[in-house]
Parts: sequence; structure tokens; C-alpha cells
Amino acid sequence: MAAPTIEISGTWHGDFAGVREEFERNFSERGDVGAALVVYIDGEKVIDLWGGHRNAAGTKPWEADTLVNVYSTTKGWLAGAMNMLADRGELEIEAPVTKYWPEFGQNGKGSVLVRHLLTHEAGLPAPSVDVPDEAVYDQDAMARALEQSTLYWEPGTNQGYHAATFGWLNAEVLRRVTGMSAGAFVRKNIAGPLDADLFIGLPENEDARTAEMLVPVASADSGSRPAAAALADPTSLTYRVFNNPPRPPKAANTRRWRGAEIPSSNGHASAEGLARYYAALSLGGKLGGVRLMSEEAVTNAARERVTSPDAILVMTTSRSLGFMLPVAELGDPRGPAAFGHAGMGGSLGYADPEYRMGFGYVMNQMGPVVDLRSRSLSKALYKALGTRSRS
Repeated sequence: MAAPTIEISGTWHGDFAGVREEFERNFSERGDVGAALVVYIDGEKVIDLWGGHRNAAGTKPWEADTLVNVYSTTKGWLAGAMNMLADRGELEIEAPVTKYWPEFGQNGKGSVLVRHLLTHEAGLPAPSVDVPDEAVYDQDAMARALEQSTLYWEPGTNQGYHAATFGWLNAEVLRRVTGMSAGAFVRKNIAGPLDADLFIGLPENEDARTAEMLVPVASADSGSRPAAAALADPTSLTYRVFNNPPRPPKAANTRRWRGAEIPSSNGHASAEGLARYYAALSLGGKLGGVRLMSEEAVTNAARERVTSPDAILVMTTSRSLGFMLPVAELGDPRGPAAFGHAGMGGSLGYADPEYRMGFGYVMNQMGPVVDLRSRSLSKALYKALGTRSRS
């Protein structure tokens, strides 16, 4: 039975007709229910597409400003916040975490540097102490649990995806430095100035334009097939990372999840908001009259710090100061200068300074472990960019 025809709305420059075709194919061939894609180049919006529905019943159309939970894509905003603090001289990336958060040094953690928190080398991909499920909603409770925890490896000797602890660890340092929560900092220093829909802690008055998340085919956060096998093994560290505490997909449509601040996992964004943020980073930290950080700080934030087998995702990953970098050997079609972050289920935001490009793709149908939707969009986009540069 053929997939129903989905009306695609929006605009795109003629050079990017192939991207528009792939966006439509995501609905007809790859399972999208509701989605949006925005791309900026040189500060100009060149692609602005949306289509489908924001609920399972198909009664609420996806709009240009629809918000949706983007899971780990949130990490890219927190990474930006930490690098902004470093650029302002308020945070030393090479300093011990205990300089800002003295209680963290318990149980042999004094050698963990702020840099290790950003590169997933800290050795705390999960708390080593068991925490109650409810703690997922409580920054204070998770900070105390991480203070009490011991390391799974010596900092800097291994890297493994700190799927949720990346958020609690970095957000606690940010709070000690600024007195602000991660959500408040993003709102005041990134989302507000850029007029970008990026929320860590979604206000209730935004629920009306927020899409319902639809249960995934599989649920490993930006992972590989081996990671999915590890995730199914209750004795594995991967299992512990995703289940201490658990973040079940069914929670994403509750007011409690939306309103909480879970800085690695529950950011809400529109495609436009994501693309505007990464457009600024692609232009050396400035979009229009708004500067987030210096050009030097962006370059430093995007520089490769570690590329190696990931102890949690069971695949090679490449990381800078908080951002994911492309791994061409795994089929990533993006250029080598790209940096950003993906999220469980399929969302993706990134910048590519080589092309002065910001990219934002969001959707509500959570995809399989190996998801071709954003990859197909990026492949078509880079093909168009190559043609453009030769014309």
C-alpha cells in the first residue's frame, strides 16, 4: 500500500530542489509523520520546509513554528553556553571541575577537568550510585548523586557517551559560575538575543504548538547496532547509562517532562530555532547584530579533541568541546568542518563554517537506530553546495 501523499509547505532556492525532494521522500519512504527543515547560508534562509502532522491522529498540521522535543540535540546549546563562558573569561576549560564545584571532588574525582565534561572523557557516563527514577527531573538530586559517584575510568584515558550526565555535569558547573540554570542561561544569552525557538524547560503556554513525540522503532540515542545490543543487556555500562535514571520516550509528551530542565535530553526547538543558532556559529559566532562568542572561540569549540571507539555507543565517535563531529568512515555525508549535535530519534543541528551554513532538522516520529532521514537531507544538501561552488 502506497504511503499517503503529504503536502510540503515552505520555500527553497532553486539550487536546493534536490534537498526538497529528499525531504518529501522522508515522508513517502522513511517514515516521517511531521517534520521541518531550515538551512541558512551566509545568514540568509535558503531552505524552509515543513510538512505532515504534529500528532499521531493526523489532525494537527505541522506548522513553520512547530516545536518538538529534540533529545540530545540539546547538548549543542549547552556546549555553546560553556564555550561562551570560556570566551568571556568566566570559565577555564583546562581547570579542574572542583575549582567551580568543590563537592564534586569526592571519591577520587579531583583530576576531572572541565574539558573532560565536554569531550565525554570524564569517566562518569552514568552515576555509579543508583538513583530513583524521579531524579531525572531534579538537577540538585543528580548533582548530589554525581558528587557521590566514583569514576568508571580515569579522565582522559577513554571516551564514552555521557548521554544524560553531560547535561547535569556541565549545567552544574554553569550554575556555579553564573548562578543560572542551563535553561535560564540559554534563554537569556542565546535564544532571546537570536530570537530563536530553543528551550530547556518549556513554558506551558508553548504546549499548543508543540508536537507529540511518537514512539521509536528502536531507542538508542544516536547509536549503532552494537549499541542497541548493549542497551538490551542489563549488565552492560551502556544499559546503565540509559537507565540510571531512565528517560522513557513515553514521558516526552507529559507536561512534567516538557517543563523540567534535563539539559542533555529535553530541549524543545523548531527547525528555524536550531538553524539560526548554528547559522551564528557558522559565521564566527555572529548572526545579524547578535554576537554569541568570538570567532576564535568558535574555532576552538569546534576543533577535534578526541576520535576513538566510544565505550558506550560501541562505534567510533569524534568530538570537540561539546559538539559531535562527522565520521566519514561511518557514512556521514557532511563536510569535515561541520560540527553540531544529533538527538535520539533523528533530529539534527549543525554548523559548517566552510559553507557558512546552519542546519536544523526536527521531527516527531522517532526513527530506528540507523536513521537515514537527516543523512539523506545532508547528502543532498552537500551535493547542491558542491554544484553551487562550481557554478
